[in-house]
Amino acid sequence: MTIKIPTIAELKEKLSLPKPWDIVVIFLLNILIAIPTFLIAHQNLIDLEWIIHLDRIIIFIIILVIIQLLLRLVKTIIILIVFLYLIALLYGTLFGNYGFNRVFEDYRYMVYSMSETPNPQDIIVAKLLPFPNKSKIINAVDFANPKVRNFALSATTKHFKEFRQTGDRRRMIQCFAVFKEIRNRWNYVNDPKGREYIAYASESLQHFSGDCDDHAVLMAACIKAVGGTPRIIHTGGHLYPEMLIGNKNDLETAIYLIKEELFKQESHNQQIHYHIDERGQIWLNLDYTATYPGGKFMSEEILGELTFN
Repeated sequence: MTIKIPTIAELKEKLSLPKPWDIVVIFLLNILIAIPTFLIAHQNLIDLEWIIHLDRIIIFIIILVIIQLLLRLVKTIIILIVFLYLIALLYGTLFGNYGFNRVFEDYRYMVYSMSETPNPQDIIVAKLLPFPNKSKIINAVDFANPKVRNFALSATTKHFKEFRQTGDRRRMIQCFAVFKEIRNRWNYVNDPKGREYIAYASESLQHFSGDCDDHAVLMAACIKAVGGTPRIIHTGGHLYPEMLIGNKNDLETAIYLIKEELFKQESHNQQIHYHIDERGQIWLNLDYTATYPGGKFMSEEILGELTFN
């Protein structure tokens, strides 16, 4: 029995679609490819902050046109391209970090953040001034103390446990859970008159009381205890904690989670406040005066910062 090997022309004919379905499939495939491509471009290109995000609209249109032209060039094997694209997303969904769900979530976070008005502050130059009581504060942030670790763990089981995420997003949500638990329980109490008293984080867990530096120490220790990166900001007469969010893409995720999932009531019609450091990293305000992560700054004067990597 003779096996007939199809020619290239015959293969192209079998893999091509009849008109007008080829046009429809090319358009749908264009949209499917353009969205993740645009997300990558959006995350890595400088935001020109044009009115109604016109720069992003132009970028998306350019990507659509380029992909449309490329797909028309290879339309004779369009079925194979569709199959390979779906296989790639399916593999990412099952075994990797980027699949159908991640594309949908990234797009949703991006669109939502573009409709919001966050409130970034000026870039902070590290080590502006010597940090007051630096060694005492570093020692007080005893994140490895079992009491601190266990409290932080209990906060993550008490709040937002139903939100199933992985990796950096799970860590972000767990840090927000720590913020919520401390914020709900904190009672502001002044230091003894004429004395600067800095309580260890494990000590503050007994009564959840103290002044701004005690709160900053406790928050920083608990954030650190669940894998986050905190820092404490010095403004002269006030100390407050911040947590590292990451890059612009991570900020979009944080904004959506805060305003639409985790702190919807507290952040209603409110802005998200954060700082951008000299390396372009974004830090979210966690002061005790804020009712949600990224609440309004109590003091905007920056004299120094102390990071706990």
